[in-house]
Amino acid sequence: MTGITKRQLMAAAASAAIARPALAQQELYEAAKKEGELTWYSGHVNAETSEAVGTAFTKVHPGVKVNVVRSTSQVAFQRLSQDMRAGVAQCDVFSSTDVGHSLFLKHEGKYLQYRPKNVDALVPALRDMDPDGYFAAAFPGVWLMSYNSAKVPEAEAPQSWKAALDPKWKDQLAIGHPSYSGAIGTLAVMLRKMYGWEYFKALERNRPLIGRSSDDPVTALNAGERTVGLGTPIGTVLLSASRGNPVTLIYPEDGSLLLIAPSGIPKNAPHPNAAKLFMEFMGSREYSLTLTQYFSLPMRTDVPPPPGARPLDKIKVVTPSLQEVETGIPEVKELWRDTFGV
Repeated sequence: MTGITKRQLMAAAASAAIARPALAQQELYEAAKKEGELTWYSGHVNAETSEAVGTAFTKVHPGVKVNVVRSTSQVAFQRLSQDMRAGVAQCDVFSSTDVGHSLFLKHEGKYLQYRPKNVDALVPALRDMDPDGYFAAAFPGVWLMSYNSAKVPEAEAPQSWKAALDPKWKDQLAIGHPSYSGAIGTLAVMLRKMYGWEYFKALERNRPLIGRSSDDPVTALNAGERTVGLGTPIGTVLLSASRGNPVTLIYPEDGSLLLIAPSGIPKNAPHPNAAKLFMEFMGSREYSLTLTQYFSLPMRTDVPPPPGARPLDKIKVVTPSLQEVETGIPEVKELWRDTFGV
C-alpha cells in the first residue's frame, strides 16, 4: 500500500463514522429550525425543572422554542387523549411517569416510531426501554420517603414503608394520588406487590393528607402541615432542602421505587423534526446536566449525581415490570377510591 497507510485509512473511516451522525443531527436541526418550536407535555419532572430543560434545549438549538405544558402524568395523558379524540394536533413530545400511557399509545398506533441515536450513550439499563423504538427513556426517577427535620428527630424518622403505618404517624403523613400521578400509581403497584392491599387499608387509618402530584407532600412538609412524606421524588426533596427548607431524604430499608419515565412522539405531532431533535436532546449530556442542576439523577454515566444524592448503584431499589405497571395502575386506582374515598 503506497501513499496512505492502513492506519490512516482506519482513522479516516472512524472520522467518517463520527461525522455521519453529526451531519444527520445538523440536518435534523435545520429542519427543526424551519418549524421553529415544539410543544412538550411534561408529566415526569416538576414545573421548574421542565422549564429549565426547555431553556437548555433552546440554548443548544437556537431558533427552536419549547412550549412547556407541565402537569401530573395522568392529567397530561387525559389532555393528550382529548386532543386525539378531537382531532387536534398540539403535542409534539409526551412524557409521563406512567409507562402504561406509552404502551397504550404504541399499541393503538398513536406513536411515531423513532429511536433517538443518543440513547446509545445512556446508562445501559435505559438504552432500550422499547425494543421497537416507539418510545425512549427520558428520566430515571427515584421515589422514596422524606421528613421534616425541624419536627422529627433523625433517630425517630420511619426507615421503611412499613414503619410509616405505625399509629404514631396518624395525621402526620402526606402522599400524592394515583389518579393524577403516574409515579404514585406505580408506587401503589409496588407496595401492593410487596405487602398486599392491606398496606393501604392500614395507611388509611393514619389519615394521610392526599394531594395530587408526588411533589405535593414536599410542599406539605415545607409548610409544617405534615411531618413525613411518602412517594416523594428525590430531586424535589433535595431542591427544597437546598433552599433552606427542613426536609430530609429517607432511603427506605425495604427499597425505593426506581421508575424509568418514557417519552414519545405522537404520530400527528405538528412539529415532528423539532420533536425528534428534542428526543435526541434527552439523551445528551446537556440534558443530564440540567437534571442534576435541579437535583434529579442523570441519565448518563459521564454526569455525576447531584449533591446530597446517593449514586443509583448505592440505592436499594424496587422496579415493577412494564406489564405489572400497565395492568396494575388501573386496578390500584379503583382500590384507592374504595379505600380512601377520593
